[in-house]
Amino acid sequence: MNLNSRILGITQVVITSLMMNAQTTDNKLPGDPTLVSSKATIEKLISYDKGNFKYKVEDYFARPKASQFKISPDGQYLSYKEKDKDSKNHVYVKDLKSGKITKALVEKDDLIRSYGWLDKKRLFYTQDKGGNENIHLYAADIDGKNLKDLTPFEGITLNSVRLIKDTEFVIVSMNKNNKQIFEPYKINFNTGEITQLYENNDVKSPIDDYLFDRQGNLRGYTILENGLTTKLYYKDLQTGKFNLVKATDWKDTFSVISFNDNSKNKDEVYLVTNIDSDKARIVLYDLKKNAIIKEVYSNPTFDVSSISQAGKSRNYELDYISYNGIKSETIPVSKFYKEIHDKLTSEFGDKQFGIVSSDDKNEKLLVVVDSDKLYGKYYEYDTKSKTTKLLFDLMPQLKEEDMAEMRPIQFKSSDGLTIHGYITLPKAALNGEKVPLIVNPHGGPQGIRDDWGFNPETQLFASRGYATLQVNFRISGGYGKEFQTSGYKQIGRKAMDDVEDGVKYAIEQGWIDKNKVAIYGGSHGGYATLMGLIKTPDLYSCGVDYVGVSNIFTFFDSFPEYWKPYKEMVKQIWYDLDNPQEAKIAKEVSPVFQIDKIKKPLFVVQGANDPRVNINESDQIVKALRSKGFEVPYMVKYDEGHGFGKELNRIEFYKSMLGFFAENFNK
Repeated sequence: MNLNSRILGITQVVITSLMMNAQTTDNKLPGDPTLVSSKATIEKLISYDKGNFKYKVEDYFARPKASQFKISPDGQYLSYKEKDKDSKNHVYVKDLKSGKITKALVEKDDLIRSYGWLDKKRLFYTQDKGGNENIHLYAADIDGKNLKDLTPFEGITLNSVRLIKDTEFVIVSMNKNNKQIFEPYKINFNTGEITQLYENNDVKSPIDDYLFDRQGNLRGYTILENGLTTKLYYKDLQTGKFNLVKATDWKDTFSVISFNDNSKNKDEVYLVTNIDSDKARIVLYDLKKNAIIKEVYSNPTFDVSSISQAGKSRNYELDYISYNGIKSETIPVSKFYKEIHDKLTSEFGDKQFGIVSSDDKNEKLLVVVDSDKLYGKYYEYDTKSKTTKLLFDLMPQLKEEDMAEMRPIQFKSSDGLTIHGYITLPKAALNGEKVPLIVNPHGGPQGIRDDWGFNPETQLFASRGYATLQVNFRISGGYGKEFQTSGYKQIGRKAMDDVEDGVKYAIEQGWIDKNKVAIYGGSHGGYATLMGLIKTPDLYSCGVDYVGVSNIFTFFDSFPEYWKPYKEMVKQIWYDLDNPQEAKIAKEVSPVFQIDKIKKPLFVVQGANDPRVNINESDQIVKALRSKGFEVPYMVKYDEGHGFGKELNRIEFYKSMLGFFAENFNK
């Protein structure tokens, strides 16, 4: 949502399983294919979702006909993805003067994960293989010619990519030389020539982040010492020496957002910190003097960490500050953006809007507008005429008047914490009927939170008459350091208590039929599903575990080389398995060791190439339950990773899940 953001995106693969790599080297399918349910079993599940429904799964989860619109740097072209009859999303470029449209990037077997403009004549895109998250960066001309793999190395992971504006270079951080650590490379996106910029040799205390200025000069870096201490070093522009600025505990935030090139002080940066506060706030900071210049913005309830700066044409002034509160909030700063914000606010009212693309001169802006009931519409905003024009409605088949309300909620946990969250309520609940509830714990779990806005999952459930509860339980991000750290070493325990307290709150409001409550989630949410069925078996009718952890011990054992520097952090977030007392707790909250407590129906779903939660996690729980005579439908897709990205797979998954809920709610 930055007017002139040229960050291509950060792909940080958190956890990749070595076991998956080992299984695929001999061309065998990952995991145990004999465990996977038959096509007939899945079709039977799907058949239970019966009714005269106005909307079908495809209405929510088929990809938009066109999406991801972007303006070229010179404002002469409009790029976008367009879906063909085979559900492939190719990238097209439209010449705004002549109207000529060219197919620029062709999506084949693997998804184009992201794409954007490198300069006025060249595009980039990122792609992996079947969801394995070994991301490659590609570049091509706007007519599709001169295609180059800019990172043509096997088994590497990209950590970050940054475009150096007004040059033909990008800076890429990847683990090419040592799989445990990342090093920066300068790549010519026209020729493909690669130059390594800095060496990262200390595996025990590696550099885990690099600070570059807009010209591509390395100005600083962050070292993670022994996995628990973060040290920021900054380059003295006179001596060239990198000096220590700040050493902090890994739980604290002290992170440079960007240089303030609007200032004559070359050492001035925008920085987010919570070292001497509970909530993260934005400050102006002098790295050479190691001192705060002034506080830019803070909020008493929510963390604030995002800013948007203008480009060169307006001397990189600060345009606005944004953060997620109860809803998405934007604080206008520059005169230029205040005028835009006032105009868009008057036009779109209480809907959310954000600038997602612009030309270098900020003459043409692309604005996305959404709400809890609106999937999203693209508008073009002309900053000279101050007029908006509808460009594209992403999901015109979903009528706002038919969609459900996503209501912010707040309640007290059983031990007195204030917990925030959201409940999506179908019209029947608003009319006084008690409806079934889907409890949907988020992934992560640390540092992640659920937000207000259009959610295709919760709207799909509402179309079947189900409410959806999303609880930002302790350990969730965005609510301050104390709230997040209060959930450390409480995964599967007090974090689950908060979810249960949320269910009790929803029932007490009179919305929910307490005999029809299901739990479903992905990643940590899948783990929480399993733990919910174990910890409070009488609370739930059934559960859906989507790419979830079942065994903390094997989950930890599958960490890849490049996650090893962070293992001490993970011990403090989850449990220290080297500590006998904590290892005992970890076993108690590892679902695979507690299967005798699972009494309610379970549906397990997994991407075979999942690099974060290995297929072994799902195989284990399915095999263990079936060995006890407990039948578990099990869906595996062999062209997917951590969550399903391909349209047909997603549609089949949601149809199956709806059938599973219908079957168990109607027993």
